[in-house]
Amino acid sequence: IIDFKQISPSKKRIAIMVTYILKKFMLMRRDLVKEDNTKYLEKMQFLLYFPDKPHNPMVNAGAIVVTSLIKQGVNNAEKFDYVMQFLNKMAGNEYVGFSNATFQSERESGDRNFAIGYYLKEKKCFPEGTDMVGILDFYFQLCSIEVTCESASVMAATLANGGFCPITGERVLSPEAVRNTLSLMHSCGMYDFSGQFAFHVGLPAKSGVAGGILLVVPNVMGMMCWSPPLDKMGNSVKGIHFCHDLVSLCNFHNYDNLRHFAKKLDPRREGGDQRVKSVINLLFAAYTGDVSALRRFALSAMDMEQRDYDSRTALHVAAAEGHVEVVKFLLEACKVNPFPKDRWNNTPMDEALHFGHHDVFKILQEYQVQYTPQGDSDNGKENQTVHKNLDGLL
Repeated sequence: IIDFKQISPSKKRIAIMVTYILKKFMLMRRDLVKEDNTKYLEKMQFLLYFPDKPHNPMVNAGAIVVTSLIKQGVNNAEKFDYVMQFLNKMAGNEYVGFSNATFQSERESGDRNFAIGYYLKEKKCFPEGTDMVGILDFYFQLCSIEVTCESASVMAATLANGGFCPITGERVLSPEAVRNTLSLMHSCGMYDFSGQFAFHVGLPAKSGVAGGILLVVPNVMGMMCWSPPLDKMGNSVKGIHFCHDLVSLCNFHNYDNLRHFAKKLDPRREGGDQRVKSVINLLFAAYTGDVSALRRFALSAMDMEQRDYDSRTALHVAAAEGHVEVVKFLLEACKVNPFPKDRWNNTPMDEALHFGHHDVFKILQEYQVQYTPQGDSDNGKENQTVHKNLDGLL
């Protein structure tokens, strides 16, 4: 999570092949490439018209083309060191390793990738003068990099944190690179299941044949799930179920309403300072006479009778400042208590009288006559009345 907390349910650390992670991390920084990658790549999951370019960098063809764009003119050893340094920064110096056995296996059984490489070469998808065989060798090296769930989760958290590594505090990625990467993960990060995943989960993610799913909740946290059994589309079965359960419990889906989705938990609102911010916003709106802001707060189900450390309410502040429209809104639309007492036993009427706002004093005096406190049994009716009054003022 991006507030420096890391949770791992398993005490055993297992190295995971990072093939699918490289497919997006190679696009993350502008200084990894010398040319605009849109010249060589599209950004769509599927294309009706194929313009001799890979569909996106998340498929093998796209990843091979992106590999050819990294540090052009430099030998493979220097390129590999550069990418490893970059990934170490992304992971906050957590474990990032290399499996030579996997590299040998990838190179010996890479017929499909060689076929893709020759097809891309025929279609002139590589920069001029590119050594296709050398690029594939470098690609196999990158596919043999391994991480743990812990280090990959830090990479995801770096994306969630706008490019700043939450462990080291170092800026690793630009905001634009983060935005572009998350957009690609959201649209085409889950193979043929990307559309359904975007619909049901609504979060940027990247899966891989090793059984992992890298999940990013922007501005909240990053996750790495690993469970090798795959479905027919090549995604982790349990990983998909976990993502579904996560957005069923918490309102992390891109299109969950943060204000009115009361059935789901919102960890973003559970901080100790949330109520403090709410009170400050409410009282400041009353102080400045901002009826529009107060209407917005009321429609989002905010408690309009919240008190500060002196037990002063928005009505106290509005009466002291002489804001007639604010006082009317709080009384008539929000049905707030007209005579709450602060720590000095002053009511809003006392405040209006003390500061010489006789028009406000008169409004409060008239309203007090007709105000009747509602019991607990009438809370539902009271809330319905408040919403009707608010609707009438929109």
